[in-house]
Amino acid sequence: MWILVHLGALKMVETLFEDIFRVDALDPDGKKFDRVSRISARSEQFDMLMHLDINTEIYPMYAGEKFMMVLASTLNLDGTPDSGYFTPGNRKSLADKFDYVMQGKLYRISEESKEKQVKAYVSTSLCKCNRSTS
Repeated sequence: MWILVHLGALKMVETLFEDIFRVDALDPDGKKFDRVSRISARSEQFDMLMHLDINTEIYPMYAGEKFMMVLASTLNLDGTPDSGYFTPGNRKSLADKFDYVMQGKLYRISEESKEKQVKAYVSTSLCKCNRSTS
């Protein structure tokens, strides 16, 4: 599974999930790592709360900032499965349209009965990041 973060609007291939999030807080439980911040963000469309670890040394994020987060099963623009590895080159991919890209695995989904919320747990690693200049 690929997690893609972008600061603007975008039209693209079929995705598993996408929404606009607003950063509510950085490191709400205190700073734990030098180069990484845990952001707490809420989505506009689904009112979803998300905690996401971002390498803020190379991709700074700030409270109040909005970004688009997308889950996709492939980076191939035609929707065909990819190898799970990001290989930069001359071939265009979904990653070219985003500022920050991570790859990961959905490893648990649970439903909290008292809160009536579904929680998804994803383990990720950084694959590609760049700041857009436009």
